[in-house]
Amino acid sequence: MKLTTRGRYAVTAMLDLAINGGSRPVSLADISGRQEISLSYLEQLFAKLRREQLVTSARGPGGGYRLARSGADIFVAQIIDAVDESVDVTNCQGKGNCHQGETCLTHHLWEDLSGQIHDFLSQISLGDLMEGRGRRPLKKYTEGVLQTLSVR
Repeated sequence: MKLTTRGRYAVTAMLDLAINGGSRPVSLADISGRQEISLSYLEQLFAKLRREQLVTSARGPGGGYRLARSGADIFVAQIIDAVDESVDVTNCQGKGNCHQGETCLTHHLWEDLSGQIHDFLSQISLGDLMEGRGRRPLKKYTEGVLQTLSVR
């Protein structure tokens, strides 16, 4: 599966914001320090997240970022999509030119799996992740995905 650090860092930073934000803005410097993510990298990610209206910004002393809506209404797939990341397990980035310029025998299998992963991440909100800090809260989602895969 190809999910680069861009997608991982965006989800991590948004979860940090959800946990530490509340009613006050959180500075990217604070997120950077807690999560050990470069401040300049966070600035790039949050510019994209702001354009997709997942966060709002406040300028000036005490400024920073807030979630644009409740953590229960922001889903992991939205965050990944906002930073131009994809969850793609094909070797051809979905282009279908995997085997000497043609579609390989298993292309559709990997393409379907990519869709299942995106659907899975579309069901998990920041609120879900906040509820499950320190434990594995997502069993209810993985059981559904596994059941869907076994029915096919």
